[in-house]
Amino acid sequence: MSVAQLPVTRRRGGEARLPLPPGPQSRRPGEFLSLLAHDHIGLFRRLAEGGDVSTVRLGPRRLVLLSHPDDIQRLLVTEQKNFVKGYALDRVKMFLGEGLLTSEGASHLRQRRLMQPAFHRERIAAYGEVMAEYAQRTAARWTDGATFDVHEAMMELTRDVAGKTLFDLDVGNDPGGVSEAVSLSLQMYRWAVLPFGSLLEYIPIPFTRRVQRARARLDAWLAETIKQRREEGVDRGDLLSMLIRARDESDGQGMTDQQLRDEVVTLFVAGHETTAVALSWTWYLLSQHPEVEAALHAELDGVLGGSPPRVSDVPRLQYTRMVLTEAMRLYPPAWILERRALGDFEAQGYRIPAGSLVFASQYLVHRDPRWWEEPERFDPDRWRPERAGNRPKFAFFPFGAGTRVCIGEQFAWMEGTLILATIAQKWRLVHDPSHVVELEPLVTLRPKYGMRMTAVRR
Repeated sequence: MSVAQLPVTRRRGGEARLPLPPGPQSRRPGEFLSLLAHDHIGLFRRLAEGGDVSTVRLGPRRLVLLSHPDDIQRLLVTEQKNFVKGYALDRVKMFLGEGLLTSEGASHLRQRRLMQPAFHRERIAAYGEVMAEYAQRTAARWTDGATFDVHEAMMELTRDVAGKTLFDLDVGNDPGGVSEAVSLSLQMYRWAVLPFGSLLEYIPIPFTRRVQRARARLDAWLAETIKQRREEGVDRGDLLSMLIRARDESDGQGMTDQQLRDEVVTLFVAGHETTAVALSWTWYLLSQHPEVEAALHAELDGVLGGSPPRVSDVPRLQYTRMVLTEAMRLYPPAWILERRALGDFEAQGYRIPAGSLVFASQYLVHRDPRWWEEPERFDPDRWRPERAGNRPKFAFFPFGAGTRVCIGEQFAWMEGTLILATIAQKWRLVHDPSHVVELEPLVTLRPKYGMRMTAVRR
């Protein structure tokens, strides 16, 4: 049926109105609410069965999934002013505060303007030297034949990189309990997205009290760190120093301590959680595809000639970047985006009413056979220029888009490429066949049971 043939409803007085989107029929009572609680990806897979625009109601809320790249581009870019962040990120504010990820409107634009200089090319190149150094330290600690959780190792490595680039501190002993606070807050998110889930924080159960203690410890450490840096008044080359010194051109004002706290927590979470997730899935995919692993090793040996990777090598590590890109296609760390419609929105001839929660899933779009030949196949060569040119732009959007595109995108590409190259130059990682691999779609797409692998020296 063409758009012109779609049935219309009419307001009182005869004004034509577009129909609401279709949606999948529930197979059993409470199916969609159960999926929301236990299988987030399963919920949106079911929604996608309704077509490029599909809807379902959960209690008072209408959920709409957009699956066509053209509509996703309108959602994130051309008509982005009609949307704000959804309720899920409101819940994340419990931990992140009003940082760049969760703030809206003029506040978001001001904060982004203040933070942008910290991500200029020259600064990222300086951070790259830290990334390479810390990756070399990690590779040097491993022993041939050792079996361990590679996801945990990547979380520790990217945490340490984030600590050095953010604070110019060695956070190897995790003085602020960052890792615990992040992990517990992500676990809380699982329940917070449910109806009335926002009340969880106020229920005095042991888990909630543990989360609150972890946050209080982190906040105390950050407050002391910010206080010391303000008193020093010195630019140490880290992000915190830059943010303390940043001034808005319009009024000459800088960030308050609370704004600094919210931004550095947001950057810390985004700067180590997402990259660690991407690398964990990359190691797993390489272990399952020896021909890709061999091609990666051939590039590293040819480009580096046995020398450790440096920032200047990154432009020549093209296949390494393609491997990382393909892993992020199959397992995007940020696997879904949510917005709330401020006004009615039209997509594919359907009306999405104001107040609807509108989603676009990287995980599903990145595996859509309309845009990807053999979509389930791990094939880094699909990113060669001669094969990549005909896809819709928004068939791949791991970092979002528009004014809310991830500010640290280039930081993440640099870090992921350097860590992958540094470790793969020295080690092969072989997946433990007894280890169960399962998705855990929280804010990020973690491997639910970690990633148990054995290090084999090359």
